[in-house]
This record gives sequence, structure tokens and C-alpha cells, in this order.
Amino acid sequence: MRLVLASASPARLSTLRAAGVEPVVHVSGVDESVVAAADAAGLATELARLKGEAVLAELAGTAHAGNFVLVGCDSVLDLDGTLCGKPGTDAAVVERWRAMRGRSGVLVTGHHVVAVRGGRVDRLTRAASTVVHFADVTDAEIDAYVATGEPQQVAGAFTIDGFGAAFVTGVEGDPHNVVGLSVPLLRTMLAELGVRWTDLWRPTP
Repeated sequence: MRLVLASASPARLSTLRAAGVEPVVHVSGVDESVVAAADAAGLATELARLKGEAVLAELAGTAHAGNFVLVGCDSVLDLDGTLCGKPGTDAAVVERWRAMRGRSGVLVTGHHVVAVRGGRVDRLTRAASTVVHFADVTDAEIDAYVATGEPQQVAGAFTIDGFGAAFVTGVEGDPHNVVGLSVPLLRTMLAELGVRWTDLWRPTP
């Protein structure tokens, strides 16, 4: 059983590889800006579903057709009701961090999982939430972080597995979820679809 990752995120790819899975990466062309939702869970799960289904349609009739599992994900930070995706620009990162420092937010990652076996297609969509506590960083630290180029293209303008790690004082919940993919949730979803997580592990020497 192969796993197809419908994401360009290096962090999600690294997370799966560290957990013993070597996925096939197939990036969707979904325009995230056209999707709106009332809350972080709704936005994250809808984006994950759209990305996963777009890749599923592209894989139909290709070399990847057959038995496989497809995973689409998307993350959103909820900061007291304000939904924060990828800031995109330096100015947006500065504004975001000045609002986040010394506070806590909830990082929500939507997971859309599709199991394709013998022509049968089964789907599940779920969200996982992790509370993230941010350090009371200085303006100089924010400027230095902006200069790394890291926060502009990540949900919430931070990471816990890169330069931003020093600016996160703690998390409550699954830390993998903050990276962009909750491995425990993925295992549970696959089990509900009749796929054993250990069957996805790459062979050991």
C-alpha cells in the first residue's frame, strides 16, 4: 500500500519519513484564497478536502492508479477568533507576530484521507487542534525572523521545527499537528478505513 501526500510541505514530508513512511508527493493546484469558512476547523478541513480530491482526480488513470492511500492537509492558526493562514509578505509577518507574542493560539490542521482499493474509494475528513504558546519576542527578534524567509509561507507565520522553534514556549496536544500533519490522527483515520498504519512503513534492512 502506497501513501500519496497531496502537499508541497517539506515539513509534512519529513514528518512522514521520520515515522517510517516514504510517500509519493503529488501537489494540488488548489487556490486557497477562494475558500472561506466560519471557523478554523471548517476552513482547514475544507482546504484539505479540496486538495486531496484535486489530486485524486489527477491520479485517475495514471501510473499511481491501483491501491493507495491519499492524504491532503491544511493548517490554520486561530488567534482569539482571527483565522491566520500564510502571511505571504514581510509586513504581514511583522503584524502577525506583534499580535501573537506573549499570547496563545490554536493551530488547527485539517486531514482528508482517501483509501483506494480494488476500485473502491473510501473517505474521511477530520481536524486536529493543538494549543501553541508564543514567547514575548522583541521587535528585533521579529525582524531577524522575517529576514530568514521562513515565516512568510507557513500557516500562522511560525514553525516549531525551524528558526521559529525558539519563539514557541510550549504546546498542548500533538506537536506533529503543529508541523502540519497529526500522525496519531492519521493512524486512527486509516484504521477506520481498514488500513493498518504499519502496512505503510517502508521495509527495514
